[in-house]
Amino acid sequence: MAEAATRSPTSSAPERGGRGHALSLPNILTYSRCVAVPLVAACLFWSDILEGGAVLRWVALALYIAAAITDFFDGYLARAWSQQSAIGRMLDPIADKLLVSTCLLMLASDGTIRGWSLWAAIVILCREILVSGLREFLAELRVSVPVSRLAKWKTTLQLVAVGVLITGPAGESVLPGVNLIGLTLLWVSAVLTLYTGYDYFRAGARHLVEDER
Repeated sequence: MAEAATRSPTSSAPERGGRGHALSLPNILTYSRCVAVPLVAACLFWSDILEGGAVLRWVALALYIAAAITDFFDGYLARAWSQQSAIGRMLDPIADKLLVSTCLLMLASDGTIRGWSLWAAIVILCREILVSGLREFLAELRVSVPVSRLAKWKTTLQLVAVGVLITGPAGESVLPGVNLIGLTLLWVSAVLTLYTGYDYFRAGARHLVEDER
């Protein structure tokens, strides 16, 4: 099973001392990822809609890579320094979803993602909405949903695919065919998204049936 739900009476309770870690370095990294979302969107908007030039694609990519790197270090440092907190656990997955979802929408608007590839983006966005709803439902039942290794690979592949696509025409001028590579990675991540999303749904449906009895 890629992702399994387990009941835990203390899973919804924040760790002691969590408030004291609100301004810890791991949480600051998570905050910075949230701040990077509108900045990346603005660069893509300026580059395409306002015809700001290809250089803004590279600026968007630099901001995106910096944000993606914080996705690794915030969790790693929080565990290494015992600075895990409720706000960090809440914002970390939200920041990831905001970054990927916003970039997918911007890339669809400028035509980088178009045609059949739009369905890959739709699958990814729908899965994120579904999983967010299931997590909220399971949290009320005090059921934790650990993230599997496959789900982590899915997230990593999504981040790489979106990063490649962000380069757009600027990337094509440097390496012809780079957009095709990005779209291929996007489809692969969409398939993994379907699998991990189904696993979430199966776990949530099981607890829903148990709750109705």
